[in-house]
Amino acid sequence: MDFQNDATGSKIAAPPSKKLNLVNFNCFYTLGDQQVNFGNRPRLCPYLDTINRQYLDFDFEKLCSVSLTRINVYACLVCGKYFQGRGTNTHAYTHSVAEGHHVFLNLQTLKFYCLPDNYEIIDSSLDDIKYVLNPTFTEEHIKDLDKSTKLSRAIDGSLYTPGIVGLNNIKANDYCNVVLQRFGELMRKQWNPRNFKAHVSPHEMLQAVVLWSKKQFQFTQQGDPIDFLSWFINALHRALNGNKKKDSSIIYKSFLGNMKIYTRKIPSTDLNDKEKKSLLATAEYQEVATESPFLYLTCDLPPPPLFIDEFRENIIPQVNLYQLLTKFNGQTEKEYKTYKENFMKRFEITRLPPYLILYIKRFTKNTFYTEKNPTIVNFPVKNVDFAEFLTPEIKARHRNTIFDLVANIVHDGEPGKGTYRVHILQKSTGQWYEMQDLHVTDILPQMITLTEAYIQIYELRK
Repeated sequence: MDFQNDATGSKIAAPPSKKLNLVNFNCFYTLGDQQVNFGNRPRLCPYLDTINRQYLDFDFEKLCSVSLTRINVYACLVCGKYFQGRGTNTHAYTHSVAEGHHVFLNLQTLKFYCLPDNYEIIDSSLDDIKYVLNPTFTEEHIKDLDKSTKLSRAIDGSLYTPGIVGLNNIKANDYCNVVLQRFGELMRKQWNPRNFKAHVSPHEMLQAVVLWSKKQFQFTQQGDPIDFLSWFINALHRALNGNKKKDSSIIYKSFLGNMKIYTRKIPSTDLNDKEKKSLLATAEYQEVATESPFLYLTCDLPPPPLFIDEFRENIIPQVNLYQLLTKFNGQTEKEYKTYKENFMKRFEITRLPPYLILYIKRFTKNTFYTEKNPTIVNFPVKNVDFAEFLTPEIKARHRNTIFDLVANIVHDGEPGKGTYRVHILQKSTGQWYEMQDLHVTDILPQMITLTEAYIQIYELRK
Protein backbone atom coordinates (compact mmCIF):
# COMPACT_ATOMS: atom_id res chain seq x y z
CA MET A 1 0.00 0.00 0.00
CA ASP A 2 1.31 3.50 -0.91
CA PHE A 3 0.53 6.76 0.93
CA GLN A 4 0.67 9.64 -1.59
CA ASN A 5 0.81 13.32 -0.64
CA ASP A 6 -1.03 15.25 -3.42
CA ALA A 7 0.61 18.52 -2.39
CA THR A 8 4.23 17.38 -2.84
CA GLY A 9 3.84 14.34 -5.04
CA SER A 10 6.11 12.34 -2.72
CA LYS A 11 5.36 8.74 -1.94
CA ILE A 12 5.80 6.73 1.19
CA ALA A 13 6.36 3.02 0.89
CA ALA A 14 3.57 0.78 2.10
CA PRO A 15 2.26 -2.74 1.52
CA PRO A 16 1.56 -3.08 -2.24
CA SER A 17 -1.98 -4.47 -1.92
CA LYS A 18 -3.58 -1.34 -0.38
CA LYS A 19 -3.64 2.38 -1.31
CA LEU A 20 -4.79 5.36 0.78
CA ASN A 21 -5.09 8.85 -0.76
CA LEU A 22 -5.19 11.92 1.56
CA VAL A 23 -6.60 15.09 -0.03
CA ASN A 24 -7.86 17.82 2.32
CA PHE A 25 -8.69 15.11 4.82
CA ASN A 26 -10.84 13.28 2.23
CA CYS A 27 -9.93 9.67 2.95
CA PHE A 28 -10.15 6.96 0.28
CA TYR A 29 -9.27 3.42 1.29
CA THR A 30 -8.74 0.86 -1.49
CA LEU A 31 -8.92 -2.80 -0.66
CA GLY A 32 -8.57 -4.98 -3.78
CA ASP A 33 -10.98 -3.47 -6.36
CA GLN A 34 -13.23 -1.81 -3.71
CA GLN A 35 -12.77 1.90 -2.80
CA VAL A 36 -14.53 3.38 0.26
CA ASN A 37 -14.86 7.17 0.83
CA PHE A 38 -14.99 8.09 4.51
CA GLY A 39 -15.71 11.80 3.72
CA ASN A 40 -14.44 14.77 5.76
CA ARG A 41 -13.20 13.52 9.08
CA PRO A 42 -13.25 16.20 11.82
CA ARG A 43 -10.02 16.74 13.70
CA LEU A 44 -9.78 16.44 17.43
CA CYS A 45 -9.32 20.02 18.59
CA PRO A 46 -6.66 20.57 21.28
CA TYR A 47 -8.13 23.97 22.27
CA LEU A 48 -11.52 22.96 23.71
CA ASP A 49 -10.25 23.58 27.24
CA THR A 50 -9.77 27.29 26.36
CA ILE A 51 -13.54 27.80 26.00
CA ASN A 52 -14.86 30.13 28.72
CA ARG A 53 -18.60 29.63 29.16
CA GLN A 54 -18.84 32.47 31.68
CA TYR A 55 -18.03 34.93 28.89
CA LEU A 56 -20.62 33.57 26.45
CA ASP A 57 -23.65 35.83 26.04
CA PHE A 58 -25.91 35.22 23.06
CA ASP A 59 -28.52 37.83 24.04
CA PHE A 60 -26.93 40.62 22.02
CA GLU A 61 -27.44 41.39 18.36
CA LYS A 62 -25.69 38.86 16.14
CA LEU A 63 -23.36 41.34 14.39
CA CYS A 64 -19.60 41.63 13.97
CA SER A 65 -18.03 43.80 16.67
CA VAL A 66 -15.67 45.32 14.07
CA SER A 67 -17.61 45.67 10.81
CA LEU A 68 -21.13 45.66 12.38
CA THR A 69 -22.35 43.31 9.65
CA ARG A 70 -24.93 40.58 10.37
CA ILE A 71 -23.67 38.27 7.61
CA ASN A 72 -21.63 35.15 8.43
CA VAL A 73 -20.97 36.06 12.07
CA TYR A 74 -18.97 33.86 14.44
CA ALA A 75 -18.73 33.98 18.23
CA CYS A 76 -15.31 33.55 19.79
CA LEU A 77 -15.89 30.99 22.55
CA VAL A 78 -12.84 32.19 24.48
CA CYS A 79 -13.76 35.87 24.97
CA GLY A 80 -17.40 35.92 23.78
CA LYS A 81 -16.97 38.62 21.10
CA TYR A 82 -18.56 38.42 17.65
CA PHE A 83 -16.55 38.55 14.39
CA GLN A 84 -17.30 38.07 10.71
CA GLY A 85 -15.98 35.23 8.56
CA ARG A 86 -13.37 32.58 9.13
CA GLY A 87 -11.25 32.74 5.94
CA THR A 88 -7.89 34.48 5.61
CA ASN A 89 -8.03 38.25 6.26
CA THR A 90 -11.48 38.07 7.89
CA HIS A 91 -12.05 39.65 11.30
CA ALA A 92 -12.46 36.29 13.02
CA TYR A 93 -9.24 34.99 11.44
CA THR A 94 -7.33 38.12 12.47
CA HIS A 95 -8.69 37.89 16.03
CA SER A 96 -7.64 34.24 16.23
CA VAL A 97 -4.05 34.98 15.15
CA ALA A 98 -3.65 38.16 17.20
CA GLU A 99 -5.21 36.94 20.47
CA GLY A 100 -4.52 33.22 20.29
CA HIS A 101 -8.24 32.40 20.51
CA HIS A 102 -9.01 29.36 18.40
CA VAL A 103 -12.58 28.06 18.95
CA PHE A 104 -15.46 29.78 17.13
CA LEU A 105 -19.19 29.13 16.66
CA ASN A 106 -21.16 30.13 13.56
CA LEU A 107 -24.24 31.86 14.98
CA GLN A 108 -26.43 30.78 12.05
CA THR A 109 -25.36 27.22 11.24
CA LEU A 110 -24.46 26.33 14.87
CA LYS A 111 -21.22 24.70 13.65
CA PHE A 112 -17.94 24.94 15.55
CA TYR A 113 -14.58 25.72 13.89
CA CYS A 114 -10.94 25.97 14.91
CA LEU A 115 -9.08 29.00 13.55
CA PRO A 116 -6.73 29.82 11.93
CA ASP A 117 -6.45 26.16 10.81
CA ASN A 118 -10.08 26.40 9.62
CA TYR A 119 -11.42 22.93 10.31
CA GLU A 120 -14.78 21.95 11.77
CA ILE A 121 -15.00 20.64 15.33
CA ILE A 122 -17.57 17.98 16.14
CA ASP A 123 -17.74 17.20 19.83
CA SER A 124 -20.78 16.36 21.97
CA SER A 125 -19.32 18.34 24.89
CA LEU A 126 -20.27 21.52 22.98
CA ASP A 127 -24.00 20.71 22.78
CA ASP A 128 -24.77 22.81 25.87
CA ILE A 129 -23.45 25.91 24.08
CA LYS A 130 -25.68 25.24 21.07
CA TYR A 131 -28.69 24.83 23.34
CA VAL A 132 -28.07 28.16 25.09
CA LEU A 133 -27.83 29.88 21.71
CA ASN A 134 -30.97 28.17 20.39
CA PRO A 135 -33.05 26.54 23.16
CA THR A 136 -35.80 24.22 21.91
CA PHE A 137 -38.83 22.75 23.67
CA THR A 138 -41.04 19.75 23.02
CA GLU A 139 -44.82 19.99 23.28
CA GLU A 140 -44.70 17.95 26.49
CA HIS A 141 -42.12 20.34 27.97
CA ILE A 142 -44.26 23.37 27.12
CA LYS A 143 -47.34 21.80 28.71
CA ASP A 144 -45.41 21.24 31.93
CA LEU A 145 -43.86 24.74 32.19
CA ASP A 146 -46.43 25.91 34.71
CA LYS A 147 -46.28 22.64 36.68
CA SER A 148 -42.57 22.06 37.23
CA THR A 149 -41.04 23.16 40.53
CA LYS A 150 -37.49 22.10 39.62
CA LEU A 151 -34.74 24.69 40.06
CA SER A 152 -31.91 25.07 37.56
CA ARG A 153 -28.29 25.92 38.27
CA ALA A 154 -26.37 28.62 36.36
CA ILE A 155 -22.70 28.22 35.50
CA ASP A 156 -21.71 30.37 38.51
CA GLY A 157 -23.51 27.96 40.83
CA SER A 158 -26.55 30.18 41.52
CA LEU A 159 -30.02 28.60 41.42
CA TYR A 160 -32.87 30.04 39.38
CA THR A 161 -36.42 29.15 38.44
CA PRO A 162 -36.94 28.87 34.65
CA GLY A 163 -39.31 31.63 33.57
CA ILE A 164 -38.60 33.74 36.67
CA VAL A 165 -35.36 35.38 35.59
CA GLY A 166 -34.14 38.98 35.65
CA LEU A 167 -33.71 41.22 32.61
CA ASN A 168 -30.83 43.64 32.13
CA ASN A 169 -31.68 47.35 32.24
CA ILE A 170 -29.49 48.64 29.40
CA LYS A 171 -30.23 52.26 30.25
CA ALA A 172 -33.90 53.21 30.60
CA ASN A 173 -35.82 50.17 29.38
CA ASP A 174 -37.45 49.13 32.66
CA TYR A 175 -40.79 50.19 31.15
CA CYS A 176 -40.25 47.51 28.48
CA ASN A 177 -38.83 44.90 30.86
CA VAL A 178 -41.99 44.76 32.97
CA VAL A 179 -43.90 43.81 29.80
CA LEU A 180 -41.27 41.52 28.29
CA GLN A 181 -40.93 39.66 31.58
CA ARG A 182 -44.48 38.41 30.99
CA PHE A 183 -44.56 37.78 27.24
CA GLY A 184 -42.38 38.02 24.14
CA GLU A 185 -39.68 36.60 21.95
CA LEU A 186 -37.53 36.15 25.05
CA MET A 187 -39.72 33.28 26.24
CA ARG A 188 -37.43 30.48 25.11
CA LYS A 189 -34.42 32.05 26.83
CA GLN A 190 -36.39 32.89 29.95
CA TRP A 191 -37.67 29.32 30.26
CA ASN A 192 -34.35 27.66 29.32
CA PRO A 193 -33.48 25.23 32.16
CA ARG A 194 -29.87 25.04 30.92
CA ASN A 195 -28.88 28.71 30.88
CA PHE A 196 -25.30 29.66 31.72
CA LYS A 197 -26.54 32.57 33.82
CA ALA A 198 -29.58 33.31 35.94
CA HIS A 199 -30.66 36.33 33.92
CA VAL A 200 -31.31 37.32 30.30
CA SER A 201 -30.44 40.50 28.41
CA PRO A 202 -33.30 41.85 26.22
CA HIS A 203 -30.78 43.71 24.01
CA GLU A 204 -31.55 41.83 20.79
CA MET A 205 -35.30 42.00 21.39
CA LEU A 206 -35.17 45.73 22.15
CA GLN A 207 -33.18 46.40 18.97
CA ALA A 208 -36.00 44.74 17.05
CA VAL A 209 -38.56 46.86 18.93
CA VAL A 210 -36.72 50.09 18.03
CA LEU A 211 -36.61 49.02 14.37
CA TRP A 212 -40.20 47.81 13.98
CA SER A 213 -41.71 50.66 15.99
CA LYS A 214 -39.85 53.16 13.78
CA LYS A 215 -38.00 54.42 16.89
CA GLN A 216 -41.24 55.13 18.74
CA PHE A 217 -39.84 53.09 21.63
CA GLN A 218 -36.23 53.46 22.75
CA PHE A 219 -34.22 51.67 25.42
CA THR A 220 -32.21 54.81 26.24
CA GLN A 221 -35.27 56.88 27.09
CA GLN A 222 -38.07 55.80 29.40
CA GLY A 223 -41.57 55.47 28.01
CA ASP A 224 -44.96 54.29 29.24
CA PRO A 225 -45.56 50.53 29.65
CA ILE A 226 -49.19 50.79 28.51
CA ASP A 227 -48.13 52.42 25.24
CA PHE A 228 -45.50 49.76 24.72
CA LEU A 229 -47.84 46.91 25.70
CA SER A 230 -50.55 48.14 23.34
CA TRP A 231 -48.09 48.43 20.43
CA PHE A 232 -46.39 45.15 21.30
CA ILE A 233 -49.43 42.89 21.37
CA ASN A 234 -50.77 44.47 18.18
CA ALA A 235 -47.37 44.00 16.49
CA LEU A 236 -47.32 40.35 17.58
CA HIS A 237 -50.88 39.91 16.28
CA ARG A 238 -49.92 41.28 12.85
CA ALA A 239 -46.72 39.21 12.77
CA LEU A 240 -48.86 36.10 13.28
CA ASN A 241 -50.93 37.09 10.20
CA GLY A 242 -53.80 38.14 12.43
CA ASN A 243 -56.79 40.08 11.12
CA LYS A 244 -59.93 41.60 12.64
CA LYS A 245 -61.42 38.19 13.48
CA LYS A 246 -61.26 37.28 17.17
CA ASP A 247 -59.73 33.83 16.51
CA SER A 248 -57.17 34.93 13.90
CA SER A 249 -54.15 34.76 16.25
CA ILE A 250 -53.19 33.50 19.69
CA ILE A 251 -52.98 37.16 20.77
CA TYR A 252 -56.62 37.89 20.02
CA LYS A 253 -57.71 34.50 21.38
CA SER A 254 -56.01 35.36 24.68
CA PHE A 255 -56.63 39.09 25.19
CA LEU A 256 -59.45 40.32 22.93
CA GLY A 257 -62.79 41.15 24.53
CA ASN A 258 -65.85 43.03 23.33
CA MET A 259 -68.03 45.81 24.70
CA LYS A 260 -70.88 48.08 23.69
CA ILE A 261 -70.30 51.81 23.98
CA TYR A 262 -73.40 54.00 24.39
CA THR A 263 -72.73 57.63 23.44
CA ARG A 264 -74.99 60.64 23.65
CA LYS A 265 -74.16 64.25 22.93
CA ILE A 266 -75.01 66.80 25.64
CA PRO A 267 -75.93 70.45 25.00
CA SER A 268 -73.65 73.29 26.00
CA THR A 269 -74.09 74.69 29.51
CA ASP A 270 -74.35 78.16 27.98
CA LEU A 271 -77.81 77.39 26.57
CA ASN A 272 -81.06 78.01 28.45
CA ASP A 273 -83.44 75.19 29.40
CA LYS A 274 -85.71 75.69 26.39
CA GLU A 275 -82.81 75.51 23.94
CA LYS A 276 -81.42 72.41 25.67
CA LYS A 277 -84.80 70.68 25.55
CA SER A 278 -85.16 71.50 21.87
CA LEU A 279 -81.71 70.06 21.05
CA LEU A 280 -82.30 66.89 23.09
CA ALA A 281 -85.29 66.11 20.87
CA THR A 282 -83.17 66.05 17.71
CA ALA A 283 -81.58 62.90 16.25
CA GLU A 284 -78.09 64.33 16.77
CA TYR A 285 -78.53 64.20 20.55
CA GLN A 286 -79.96 60.67 20.76
CA GLU A 287 -77.94 57.85 22.30
CA VAL A 288 -76.01 55.70 19.84
CA ALA A 289 -74.67 52.19 20.58
CA THR A 290 -71.54 50.85 18.89
CA GLU A 291 -69.71 47.52 19.20
CA SER A 292 -66.05 47.88 20.12
CA PRO A 293 -63.33 45.26 20.69
CA PHE A 294 -60.77 45.86 23.43
CA LEU A 295 -57.35 44.50 24.39
CA TYR A 296 -57.39 46.18 27.80
CA LEU A 297 -59.83 48.08 30.00
CA THR A 298 -58.96 51.61 31.16
CA CYS A 299 -59.89 52.16 34.81
CA ASP A 300 -60.24 55.81 35.90
CA LEU A 301 -59.07 56.77 39.38
CA PRO A 302 -61.08 59.35 41.34
CA PRO A 303 -59.31 62.71 41.74
CA PRO A 304 -56.99 62.77 44.78
CA PRO A 305 -57.94 65.08 47.66
CA LEU A 306 -56.34 68.51 47.69
CA PHE A 307 -56.15 68.89 51.48
CA ILE A 308 -53.50 67.66 53.94
CA ASP A 309 -53.86 66.02 57.34
CA GLU A 310 -52.96 67.39 60.77
CA PHE A 311 -49.36 66.25 60.34
CA ARG A 312 -49.15 68.41 57.21
CA GLU A 313 -48.58 65.37 55.05
CA ASN A 314 -50.43 64.39 51.91
CA ILE A 315 -53.21 61.91 52.50
CA ILE A 316 -52.88 58.87 50.24
CA PRO A 317 -56.44 57.99 49.23
CA GLN A 318 -57.64 54.45 48.60
CA VAL A 319 -60.28 53.01 46.30
CA ASN A 320 -61.70 49.54 45.80
CA LEU A 321 -61.12 47.80 42.46
CA TYR A 322 -64.82 46.96 42.19
CA GLN A 323 -65.60 50.68 42.42
CA LEU A 324 -63.39 51.30 39.37
CA LEU A 325 -65.00 48.44 37.47
CA THR A 326 -68.50 49.90 37.81
CA LYS A 327 -67.51 51.98 34.76
CA PHE A 328 -68.21 48.85 32.68
CA ASN A 329 -71.60 47.81 34.12
CA GLY A 330 -73.55 49.39 31.25
CA GLN A 331 -75.27 51.91 33.54
CA THR A 332 -72.63 54.27 34.94
CA GLU A 333 -72.14 57.32 32.70
CA LYS A 334 -68.93 59.30 32.34
CA GLU A 335 -68.51 62.69 30.68
CA TYR A 336 -65.93 63.15 27.92
CA LYS A 337 -65.02 66.60 26.70
CA THR A 338 -63.58 67.63 23.36
CA TYR A 339 -62.55 71.06 22.12
CA LYS A 340 -66.05 71.83 20.82
CA GLU A 341 -68.48 69.22 22.17
CA ASN A 342 -69.26 67.17 25.26
CA PHE A 343 -70.47 63.57 25.37
CA MET A 344 -71.77 61.16 27.97
CA LYS A 345 -70.67 57.56 27.56
CA ARG A 346 -71.44 54.28 29.26
CA PHE A 347 -69.72 50.96 28.67
CA GLU A 348 -71.15 47.45 28.70
CA ILE A 349 -68.89 44.38 28.49
CA THR A 350 -70.35 41.79 26.10
CA ARG A 351 -67.50 39.24 26.04
CA LEU A 352 -64.71 38.56 28.54
CA PRO A 353 -61.33 37.31 27.23
CA PRO A 354 -59.36 34.43 28.82
CA TYR A 355 -56.77 36.98 29.99
CA LEU A 356 -58.05 40.39 31.05
CA ILE A 357 -55.70 43.38 31.13
CA LEU A 358 -56.62 46.31 33.37
CA TYR A 359 -54.92 49.67 32.86
CA ILE A 360 -55.22 51.90 35.94
CA LYS A 361 -54.82 55.42 34.57
CA ARG A 362 -52.49 57.26 36.95
CA PHE A 363 -51.03 59.98 34.75
CA THR A 364 -52.80 63.11 33.50
CA LYS A 365 -51.04 65.25 30.92
CA ASN A 366 -51.71 68.88 30.19
CA THR A 367 -49.88 71.60 28.31
CA PHE A 368 -47.31 72.21 31.01
CA TYR A 369 -46.66 69.05 33.01
CA THR A 370 -47.69 65.46 33.79
CA GLU A 371 -49.46 64.79 37.09
CA LYS A 372 -49.59 61.42 38.87
CA ASN A 373 -52.53 60.17 40.91
CA PRO A 374 -51.10 58.22 43.91
CA THR A 375 -54.41 56.58 44.91
CA ILE A 376 -53.93 53.03 46.18
CA VAL A 377 -56.26 50.47 44.58
CA ASN A 378 -57.44 47.75 46.93
CA PHE A 379 -57.80 44.56 44.93
CA PRO A 380 -58.09 40.84 45.70
CA VAL A 381 -55.34 38.61 44.31
CA LYS A 382 -57.89 35.84 43.71
CA ASN A 383 -61.62 35.51 43.01
CA VAL A 384 -62.33 38.75 41.16
CA ASP A 385 -65.87 38.12 39.92
CA PHE A 386 -67.06 40.13 36.92
CA ALA A 387 -70.58 38.70 37.07
CA GLU A 388 -71.99 41.81 38.77
CA PHE A 389 -70.82 43.98 35.86
CA LEU A 390 -72.56 41.86 33.20
CA THR A 391 -76.20 41.87 32.16
CA PRO A 392 -78.11 38.61 32.76
CA GLU A 393 -78.08 37.94 29.02
CA ILE A 394 -74.29 38.40 28.72
CA LYS A 395 -73.65 36.47 31.94
CA ALA A 396 -75.56 33.48 30.53
CA ARG A 397 -73.01 33.28 27.68
CA HIS A 398 -70.08 32.86 30.07
CA ARG A 399 -69.47 29.56 31.83
CA ASN A 400 -67.25 31.33 34.34
CA THR A 401 -66.66 34.95 35.29
CA ILE A 402 -64.05 34.60 38.07
CA PHE A 403 -60.51 35.85 37.44
CA ASP A 404 -57.24 35.46 39.37
CA LEU A 405 -54.34 37.92 39.23
CA VAL A 406 -51.19 36.63 37.48
CA ALA A 407 -49.19 39.85 36.90
CA ASN A 408 -49.10 43.32 38.46
CA ILE A 409 -47.01 46.20 37.07
CA VAL A 410 -46.19 49.00 39.53
CA HIS A 411 -44.90 52.55 39.06
CA ASP A 412 -42.83 54.10 41.84
CA GLY A 413 -41.78 57.74 42.10
CA GLU A 414 -42.57 60.92 40.24
CA PRO A 415 -44.14 61.02 36.76
CA GLY A 416 -41.55 60.84 34.01
CA LYS A 417 -38.77 60.01 36.48
CA GLY A 418 -39.87 56.98 38.46
CA THR A 419 -39.18 53.29 37.94
CA TYR A 420 -41.27 50.26 37.08
CA ARG A 421 -41.37 46.79 38.63
CA VAL A 422 -43.62 43.79 38.14
CA HIS A 423 -45.09 41.05 40.31
CA ILE A 424 -45.37 37.62 38.69
CA LEU A 425 -47.15 34.50 39.91
CA GLN A 426 -45.37 31.19 39.43
CA LYS A 427 -48.25 28.77 39.03
CA SER A 428 -46.44 25.55 39.88
CA THR A 429 -45.64 26.70 43.43
CA GLY A 430 -48.18 29.50 43.93
CA GLN A 431 -45.26 31.77 44.87
CA TRP A 432 -45.29 35.45 43.92
CA TYR A 433 -42.07 37.13 42.75
CA GLU A 434 -41.14 40.80 42.48
CA MET A 435 -38.95 41.55 39.47
CA GLN A 436 -37.20 44.83 38.80
CA ASP A 437 -34.77 44.40 35.92
CA LEU A 438 -32.06 42.02 37.23
CA HIS A 439 -33.44 41.83 40.77
CA VAL A 440 -35.77 38.91 41.47
CA THR A 441 -37.15 38.36 45.01
CA ASP A 442 -40.13 36.50 46.42
CA ILE A 443 -42.96 38.56 47.88
CA LEU A 444 -46.09 37.92 49.93
CA PRO A 445 -49.38 38.49 48.04
CA GLN A 446 -50.53 40.79 50.87
CA MET A 447 -47.69 43.19 50.03
CA ILE A 448 -48.70 43.36 46.37
CA THR A 449 -52.00 45.01 47.20
CA LEU A 450 -50.21 47.92 48.94
CA THR A 451 -48.42 49.09 45.77
CA GLU A 452 -49.37 51.73 43.21
CA ALA A 453 -50.70 49.23 40.67
CA TYR A 454 -50.52 50.45 37.08
CA ILE A 455 -51.22 47.49 34.79
CA GLN A 456 -52.74 44.19 35.88
CA ILE A 457 -53.29 40.90 34.07
CA TYR A 458 -56.01 38.54 35.28
CA GLU A 459 -56.53 34.95 34.14
CA LEU A 460 -60.01 33.47 33.77
CA ARG A 461 -60.43 30.51 36.09
CA LYS A 462 -61.33 27.37 34.13
